[in-house]
Amino acid sequence: MPAPDVLAPTPPEAATAAPRAAPAPSRAATAAPRAATATPRAAAAPRAATAAPAAPKRPALAGVATGTGAMICVGGSVAVSGVLAHAPMFTAEALRYAAACVILLVLARLAGRRLVLPRGIEWLWLAGIAATGLVLFNVALVAGSRHAEPAVLGVAVACVPAVLAVIGPLLEGSRPRTAGVTAALVVTCGAALVQGLGRTDGLGVAWAAVVFACEAAFTLLAIPVLGRHGPWGVSVHTTWIAAVIFAVIGLVHEGPGVAARLSTRDWLAVVYLAVAVTAVAFVMWYSSVGRLGASRAGLLTGVAPVAAAAAGVLLGGPAPRPLVWAGIAVVAAGLTLGLRTANHSHAGTSHHTRAADPTYESGTLTALPSRLPQP
Repeated sequence: MPAPDVLAPTPPEAATAAPRAAPAPSRAATAAPRAATATPRAAAAPRAATAAPAAPKRPALAGVATGTGAMICVGGSVAVSGVLAHAPMFTAEALRYAAACVILLVLARLAGRRLVLPRGIEWLWLAGIAATGLVLFNVALVAGSRHAEPAVLGVAVACVPAVLAVIGPLLEGSRPRTAGVTAALVVTCGAALVQGLGRTDGLGVAWAAVVFACEAAFTLLAIPVLGRHGPWGVSVHTTWIAAVIFAVIGLVHEGPGVAARLSTRDWLAVVYLAVAVTAVAFVMWYSSVGRLGASRAGLLTGVAPVAAAAAGVLLGGPAPRPLVWAGIAVVAAGLTLGLRTANHSHAGTSHHTRAADPTYESGTLTALPSRLPQP
């Protein structure tokens, strides 16, 4: 049996077919580089995921804008508030908050904002805001002005950022940050320089302490109810509760017909305070607290004395003294330090943590931390 002719020359037809079959493996070989090029794209996915936290910058900017606008309204109202110094205060404040509540209800309906009734312990939070942050705060301002210069009361308000930087994060379910507390102290020092230091007595110091506590309560007591009611709901409920409290006190101490004694100038002041300083400023401020948190939003209270100084110049007052300019620069430095540091820490939070945390929704506080008492 003859052996296989393994060394026989290849026929021409087979030789020409071999090169045609050869490219077949090359297609598999070329598929490998494509797969290899696909892996960097897959590997790039985690990078895209880590870049996702940059999205909350827009809500943060909106929070800064609304908080700044609110403090400009408050600072610019200093001259207007002085108009009511000799008017029946309780009746004037009742009219102010009643008008603000009506305005808020109309605007909320036009904006399609849904308002809900408080329930359970929410009544205590909202009543606490109205009783301390609105009623007692205004009473302390008037009573304190009889024993202390306005600068003393202004410095008391300027101390609020440090308290919000410490207590605010605890109520929101996080820890106070050293950088945030430091920035708040810087803003406080700058605001104190802008306000200046005035003369006072013992009662003036006591009323200044009440002003300080009430101003802090206005923000801190709102944190547990912002999640369900939002800025509009908190503003509406606190204004009507404050209007009722002021009306009752006014009927007892000033009489039922005292509103007829208000002059045209008094009514104009009441309308301005109801619109700009209450209806508009309240919603803007609580929107800022919801977006930024109490700690970062508290820094923006340093804008109020700066706005008051600017309003004084616009109304024909003298130019700020060098010490006031220095205070404005210190406030700006504190705001830059606090907001920049907070933005870095905010961006460093993982995307998965934000998705799992019920308090985050486009940078807005929408639910309560589990450690807070639920209604």
